[in-house]
Amino acid sequence: MSWNEVLTFENSKDLLISIGIMLVFLLFRKLFAKYIFSLILKLGNKAKTAFFSNIFIAVEKPIQWLFIIIGTFIAMDYFPYLDRSNPLFKHLFRSSIIILVTWCLYNLTSSTSLVFSRINDRFNIRIDDILVPFFSKAIRLIIIAISISVIAQEFGYNVNGFVAGLGIGGLAFAFAAKEALANLFGGIVIITEKPFTLGDWILTPNVEGTVEDISFRSTKIRNFEDALVTVPNAMLSNSTITNWSKMGKRRVYFNLIVSHDTPKSNLDNSVRQIRYLLKNHQGIHPDTIIVSFDEYKENGLGLLFYFFTKTTVWVEHLEVKEDINFEIMDILENEQVTYAIPSNRVLFDVDE
Repeated sequence: MSWNEVLTFENSKDLLISIGIMLVFLLFRKLFAKYIFSLILKLGNKAKTAFFSNIFIAVEKPIQWLFIIIGTFIAMDYFPYLDRSNPLFKHLFRSSIIILVTWCLYNLTSSTSLVFSRINDRFNIRIDDILVPFFSKAIRLIIIAISISVIAQEFGYNVNGFVAGLGIGGLAFAFAAKEALANLFGGIVIITEKPFTLGDWILTPNVEGTVEDISFRSTKIRNFEDALVTVPNAMLSNSTITNWSKMGKRRVYFNLIVSHDTPKSNLDNSVRQIRYLLKNHQGIHPDTIIVSFDEYKENGLGLLFYFFTKTTVWVEHLEVKEDINFEIMDILENEQVTYAIPSNRVLFDVDE
């Protein structure tokens, strides 16, 4: 094809029309993003729930790309240097629409938690928070798998043969991905047995902190240094897990040593007053309260304190302990009971 044929008047006119169509659709895309979508989003924000707003946000980008795809498809009618009757253009157009639909559905899975919340409220069905991320990720994988299979069929590939081939190579795949499969089954064990859920404070042989996310492969735990630790599910499911968030009450245990020369009556009165204090304190759980003259020590008389606070929240627990400690100080001071100070006594044998 010579340059004279390329730059004919008809070709130039069709080329300009094609470019004009693209510019018009780009303008429509800009107007939609700036005005129409903003208006729709404001209307959605007036609803009682954020469900509709999440739907509008999920479809915003795909709809903007829809303008470009439709504009391109129409512009190809006038583009002089490509033949739109070629089946490849139809396959590409249909595949693009499938990808946009997949994109919308993929974005909508972020609203899964809201859907489950509404299910809980309406049908009184309790869905654990730990299951929501798994459901969301599983739905995304299904959406992507279906989209890939539909696109493959659009281009004439036999999906059934591909699936049959997976059965033949399944053993080799399982051997190559045995660690990934172990983590997957570990995640299933965590979901079914529910040793913890999102937001729980747990202790394992490797890490202690708050559970932030549970995925197919791993669990993310925020430790008390504010670092994010990723633990493979296979390792976590086979570990000893202490779930501190399941405490109904929180233990306080300590010893106090008073001086050897403390009179018996003063020590007995102190023990009785402290026991009475703990039994009548609003922050102390009444089930188990032990205050006892426990043992004789080298440097004094040992008192044992064993009780529980009603709250399990760390800061509130410390506040109750602090209040109890100050009260114990006042009781011992009033009874003239002094604390034992660690010391060594040296005896000299002086020959006369």
